[in-house]
Amino acid sequence: MSVQSAAADVDVDLRQLFASLARNWLRILLFVLVVTGLAFAFASFATKHYKAQTQVEIAPRESVYTRPAGSNNDGDKPILDEQGVATQVQIISSNEILKQVAQKLGLARLPEFDETINMSALSRVLILLGLKNDPMDVPADERVLKKMREKLNVFGVEKTRIIAIEFSSEDPKLAAAIPDAIAAAYIAGQGAAKSESNTAAADFLAPEIADLSKQVRDAEAKVAAYRAQSDLLMGGNNATLATQQLAELSTELSRVRANRAAAEGTADSVRKALQNGGSLDSLPEVLSSDLIQRLRERQAELRATIADLSTTMLDNHPRVRAAKSQLADLDAQIRSEAQKIMKGLLMQADAAKARESQLVSDVNQLKAASAQAGEQQVDLDALQRDAAAKRQQLELYLTNYREAASRQDRNYVPVDARVASPASVPSEPYFPKVGPIVGAAAAASLLLAAIFTLLRELFSGRAMRPAPGARFAPIDEVAMPATARRQPDAPEPSARPEPAVASAFADRDAETQWPEAVAEPEMAAQPRPVAEPELAVKEEPVAEAKSVAEPEPVVETQRPRSVLGEIDIEKAAEKLIASGAARAIFVSPEGDEAAASAILVAREVSDAGLRVLLLDLTASGAASRPMLDSGLFPGITDLLASQAQFSDVIHADLYSDCHVIPVGTADPVRAMRAADRLPIIMQSLTTAYDLVVVECGPADAQGISRLGGEATEVFLSMLEPDDEVTKAAVKLIESGYPDLTLVTPIGHEPPGTPGRRSAA
Repeated sequence: MSVQSAAADVDVDLRQLFASLARNWLRILLFVLVVTGLAFAFASFATKHYKAQTQVEIAPRESVYTRPAGSNNDGDKPILDEQGVATQVQIISSNEILKQVAQKLGLARLPEFDETINMSALSRVLILLGLKNDPMDVPADERVLKKMREKLNVFGVEKTRIIAIEFSSEDPKLAAAIPDAIAAAYIAGQGAAKSESNTAAADFLAPEIADLSKQVRDAEAKVAAYRAQSDLLMGGNNATLATQQLAELSTELSRVRANRAAAEGTADSVRKALQNGGSLDSLPEVLSSDLIQRLRERQAELRATIADLSTTMLDNHPRVRAAKSQLADLDAQIRSEAQKIMKGLLMQADAAKARESQLVSDVNQLKAASAQAGEQQVDLDALQRDAAAKRQQLELYLTNYREAASRQDRNYVPVDARVASPASVPSEPYFPKVGPIVGAAAAASLLLAAIFTLLRELFSGRAMRPAPGARFAPIDEVAMPATARRQPDAPEPSARPEPAVASAFADRDAETQWPEAVAEPEMAAQPRPVAEPELAVKEEPVAEAKSVAEPEPVVETQRPRSVLGEIDIEKAAEKLIASGAARAIFVSPEGDEAAASAILVAREVSDAGLRVLLLDLTASGAASRPMLDSGLFPGITDLLASQAQFSDVIHADLYSDCHVIPVGTADPVRAMRAADRLPIIMQSLTTAYDLVVVECGPADAQGISRLGGEATEVFLSMLEPDDEVTKAAVKLIESGYPDLTLVTPIGHEPPGTPGRRSAA
């Protein structure tokens, strides 16, 4: 059972709290009816307001037949993106348009838009007392505009090119007329702006056209005068005459050079053939001569005759000799004709060479003339470009001027906007709505009345009840037995009860009384306090034990004794499992022997299937040595001193599935310098394990403050119910641990008994 302070906390009794609503139902109902009636009266007598809406579409209105010739279709479109629509919204709600509408409809004469008309006596008194500003100090136009802006709402419909114009008024006809008038004024303003722009363009283009016409005439005159002065006569292919002649002479020079080279080559071939005695039949120029062809034919006939004569005559026969002589004459004639052909070719080559020289001279002269003409042509081209640019600009200005003048004469200025949906006269007011107002008032008043009733019940204390002392089923408490006072010459009593007595003390029922082994009747068992979780301390008389054989006088002294409620190991484990605690801190004010509670609870929870780790923070290692049978393992001091890692300091229990971190072998002084790392280590361990059991030894509240966290349970291990345990418990409770739980290991089976898993 938890040991708590005398000032127990209180809880809210929800049943008692909400029962106050039923007790005060008449008051709540009256409040709701009053508020609902007032809301109904307000909605019924309030001034009705009507709202109408006009929609304007922003879209190009230019027809394909009236669009200016040569203009780009995209260039005439207005800016229809989000920024463009927002700009048109600002134009529609501008002061200029609102002033035009106010003047057209005479809004300044209506009391709805000018509060100075039919001003009430109360308003005049407030103005005289200085509690209200005098509206007469503001000009009439500004007063009307202010009221119009309060009732006007202009916005762009999302994902469209439509602008909605909403206006509210007390007059339904006026609520429909004003947005239509605003839309009409906006479209008229856009048309006037376009007409003004068209007129300004025509007025600008007229003098510009006259000036450009004079400039074009002057530029063309300069071009003609410069061409005549520079003798830049144009030939074919839009080129000057000198350039064209140079091209023709260059072509002729190339042809003459080719003929000369061909004649020289042919003459050289004939010369080599004549000098070397070679055959002239391979030369085309020789074969093309008619005389040589006839001589060759005669030569062939003579050879045939000589061949015929040789069959019947000898070589010295006169006829054979005469034929051979004629054949030799024919060869001489052929060579003589070839020489003539060679001379003719040489003469032809000389003539071509002379022609080439003449052509080269003419070409050089034309080159100089063409270069001079090119320089002059550059200046001429500059004058022509200037004249062409001015002519093109003049033509563009003339076209635009004709279009602007025609639109101005016909008064045709299409506006890129139209009224898509005119406003209709509303038949029902948008304010006030009687049903929603009355319903909202009823719901709000009911809620406020319920909240007020609950708060009053809560603050009065009637809905509060004492909080239960423990989160588990109550555990029976027993009265502490009186012990005999030791005589001065009596032997020193044992530090704790014998095992059999301790087991009986731990297992007895709450209603069981101690044996009447004492002399005074006051030593009977005291009844356990009911619903009193705090620590009860009562002074009782203590009597010395008397001998059975011989009565002795009783020396009575009074000594304070504690009445404590402690739980055993099984119930402590059940409490940790049921509460889902992540950390269990054990304090043992009686020393190392009381550390057995932490060991037994850790093993009990581990046997239930949870992952449990025991952290030994005692100076002597009393909690880890029974689990490891040695104190030489690395532990928490090695981890704090950065001499080991988590995997090195976590060891397995020899008798259960529990893990344990012993004290360690590092220097404790060095380890305590890193004591600030304990919260980080505890957080890491609670992440890896379901439950971390920490044995702190005889520590105080300040010593265990670094080990706590969320879902932490604090236990005080007790062997004997003496004053030392009582004082330690009271100090922990006063230091901020009211849920302290006392646990005793007495009566639990020791480690290594049958049923426990031994080390393999």
